[in-house]
Amino acid sequence: MTEHETHNAQSRPLTRERQIYRVTIVGSIANLLLLTFKFAAGIFGRSAAMTADAVHSLSDFITDIIVLVFVRISARPQDKKYDYGYGKYETVATVVVACLLFVIGLGIMRSSAIEIWGFFKGEIAATPQPIALIAALVSIVVKEILYHYTAIRGKRIGSDVVVANAWHHRSDAFTSVGTAIGIGGAILLGGKWSILDPLAALIMSLFILRIAIKLFLPSFGELTETSLPEETEREIEDIILAFPAVSDPHHMRTRRIGSYCALDIHIRMNKDMTLGQVHKITDRIEHALRDKFGPNTLINIHVEPEK
Repeated sequence: MTEHETHNAQSRPLTRERQIYRVTIVGSIANLLLLTFKFAAGIFGRSAAMTADAVHSLSDFITDIIVLVFVRISARPQDKKYDYGYGKYETVATVVVACLLFVIGLGIMRSSAIEIWGFFKGEIAATPQPIALIAALVSIVVKEILYHYTAIRGKRIGSDVVVANAWHHRSDAFTSVGTAIGIGGAILLGGKWSILDPLAALIMSLFILRIAIKLFLPSFGELTETSLPEETEREIEDIILAFPAVSDPHHMRTRRIGSYCALDIHIRMNKDMTLGQVHKITDRIEHALRDKFGPNTLINIHVEPEK
């Protein structure tokens, strides 16, 4: 490859798949470093809360691997096996991330409830060491930075699974806030205040469950062929009716397929128009719809004569 070709290759914009990979790999490297540090801090700092936090970071790392695998599949072009492409594999990945978040939230809620119950029975946990608090504070800062970085990139490239992974980063930051409060309270106020750790973790688990449900519902709706929102369908009708030769859009069917959408619609046109005229207008309609909803939008327009 010549120097000119190398420069052109470097200056080309990254494909959507490569952008998702780059964001996810950054997060996975950070997660691997964090979970290693947290496990060490939990063991040497005698903190069960920090060990649990490390397990949460481990789940983030596993989620990154899931995203990398599913996005590679979803980026495949359509073929004979999948006429509409592989976009829904990305939706499946979002559902997997949401379910993993939900299970983690329930696990944190359960372990916190057990610790609180033990406290009321007179059990007092060992006082953690400062290294555990340092690990919690480092985790909060790193995970919040990762959340903003991943969420911005995910919205920019229009990837629900990357946005879902961003919320997974923030859920880890939430958990680390609870962990920091609990560990800090236990260190500063003494062993009897170890109740602060499970109480804060219990509250954070509710946030995690809420995020999981918020991510799961739209993705599940997509897998079950839920139509696009009513306001989006009205936008589609408005775009079509902007063409004077077209009337009565009806029998509209819409759905999402991963990062893009598909729509089928019937329209009416003057029966005396030539096939060439009809084709030209429908072609312009398709261009207008793709300008609005993305170049990969799948469009099927059925033309009927005006009544």
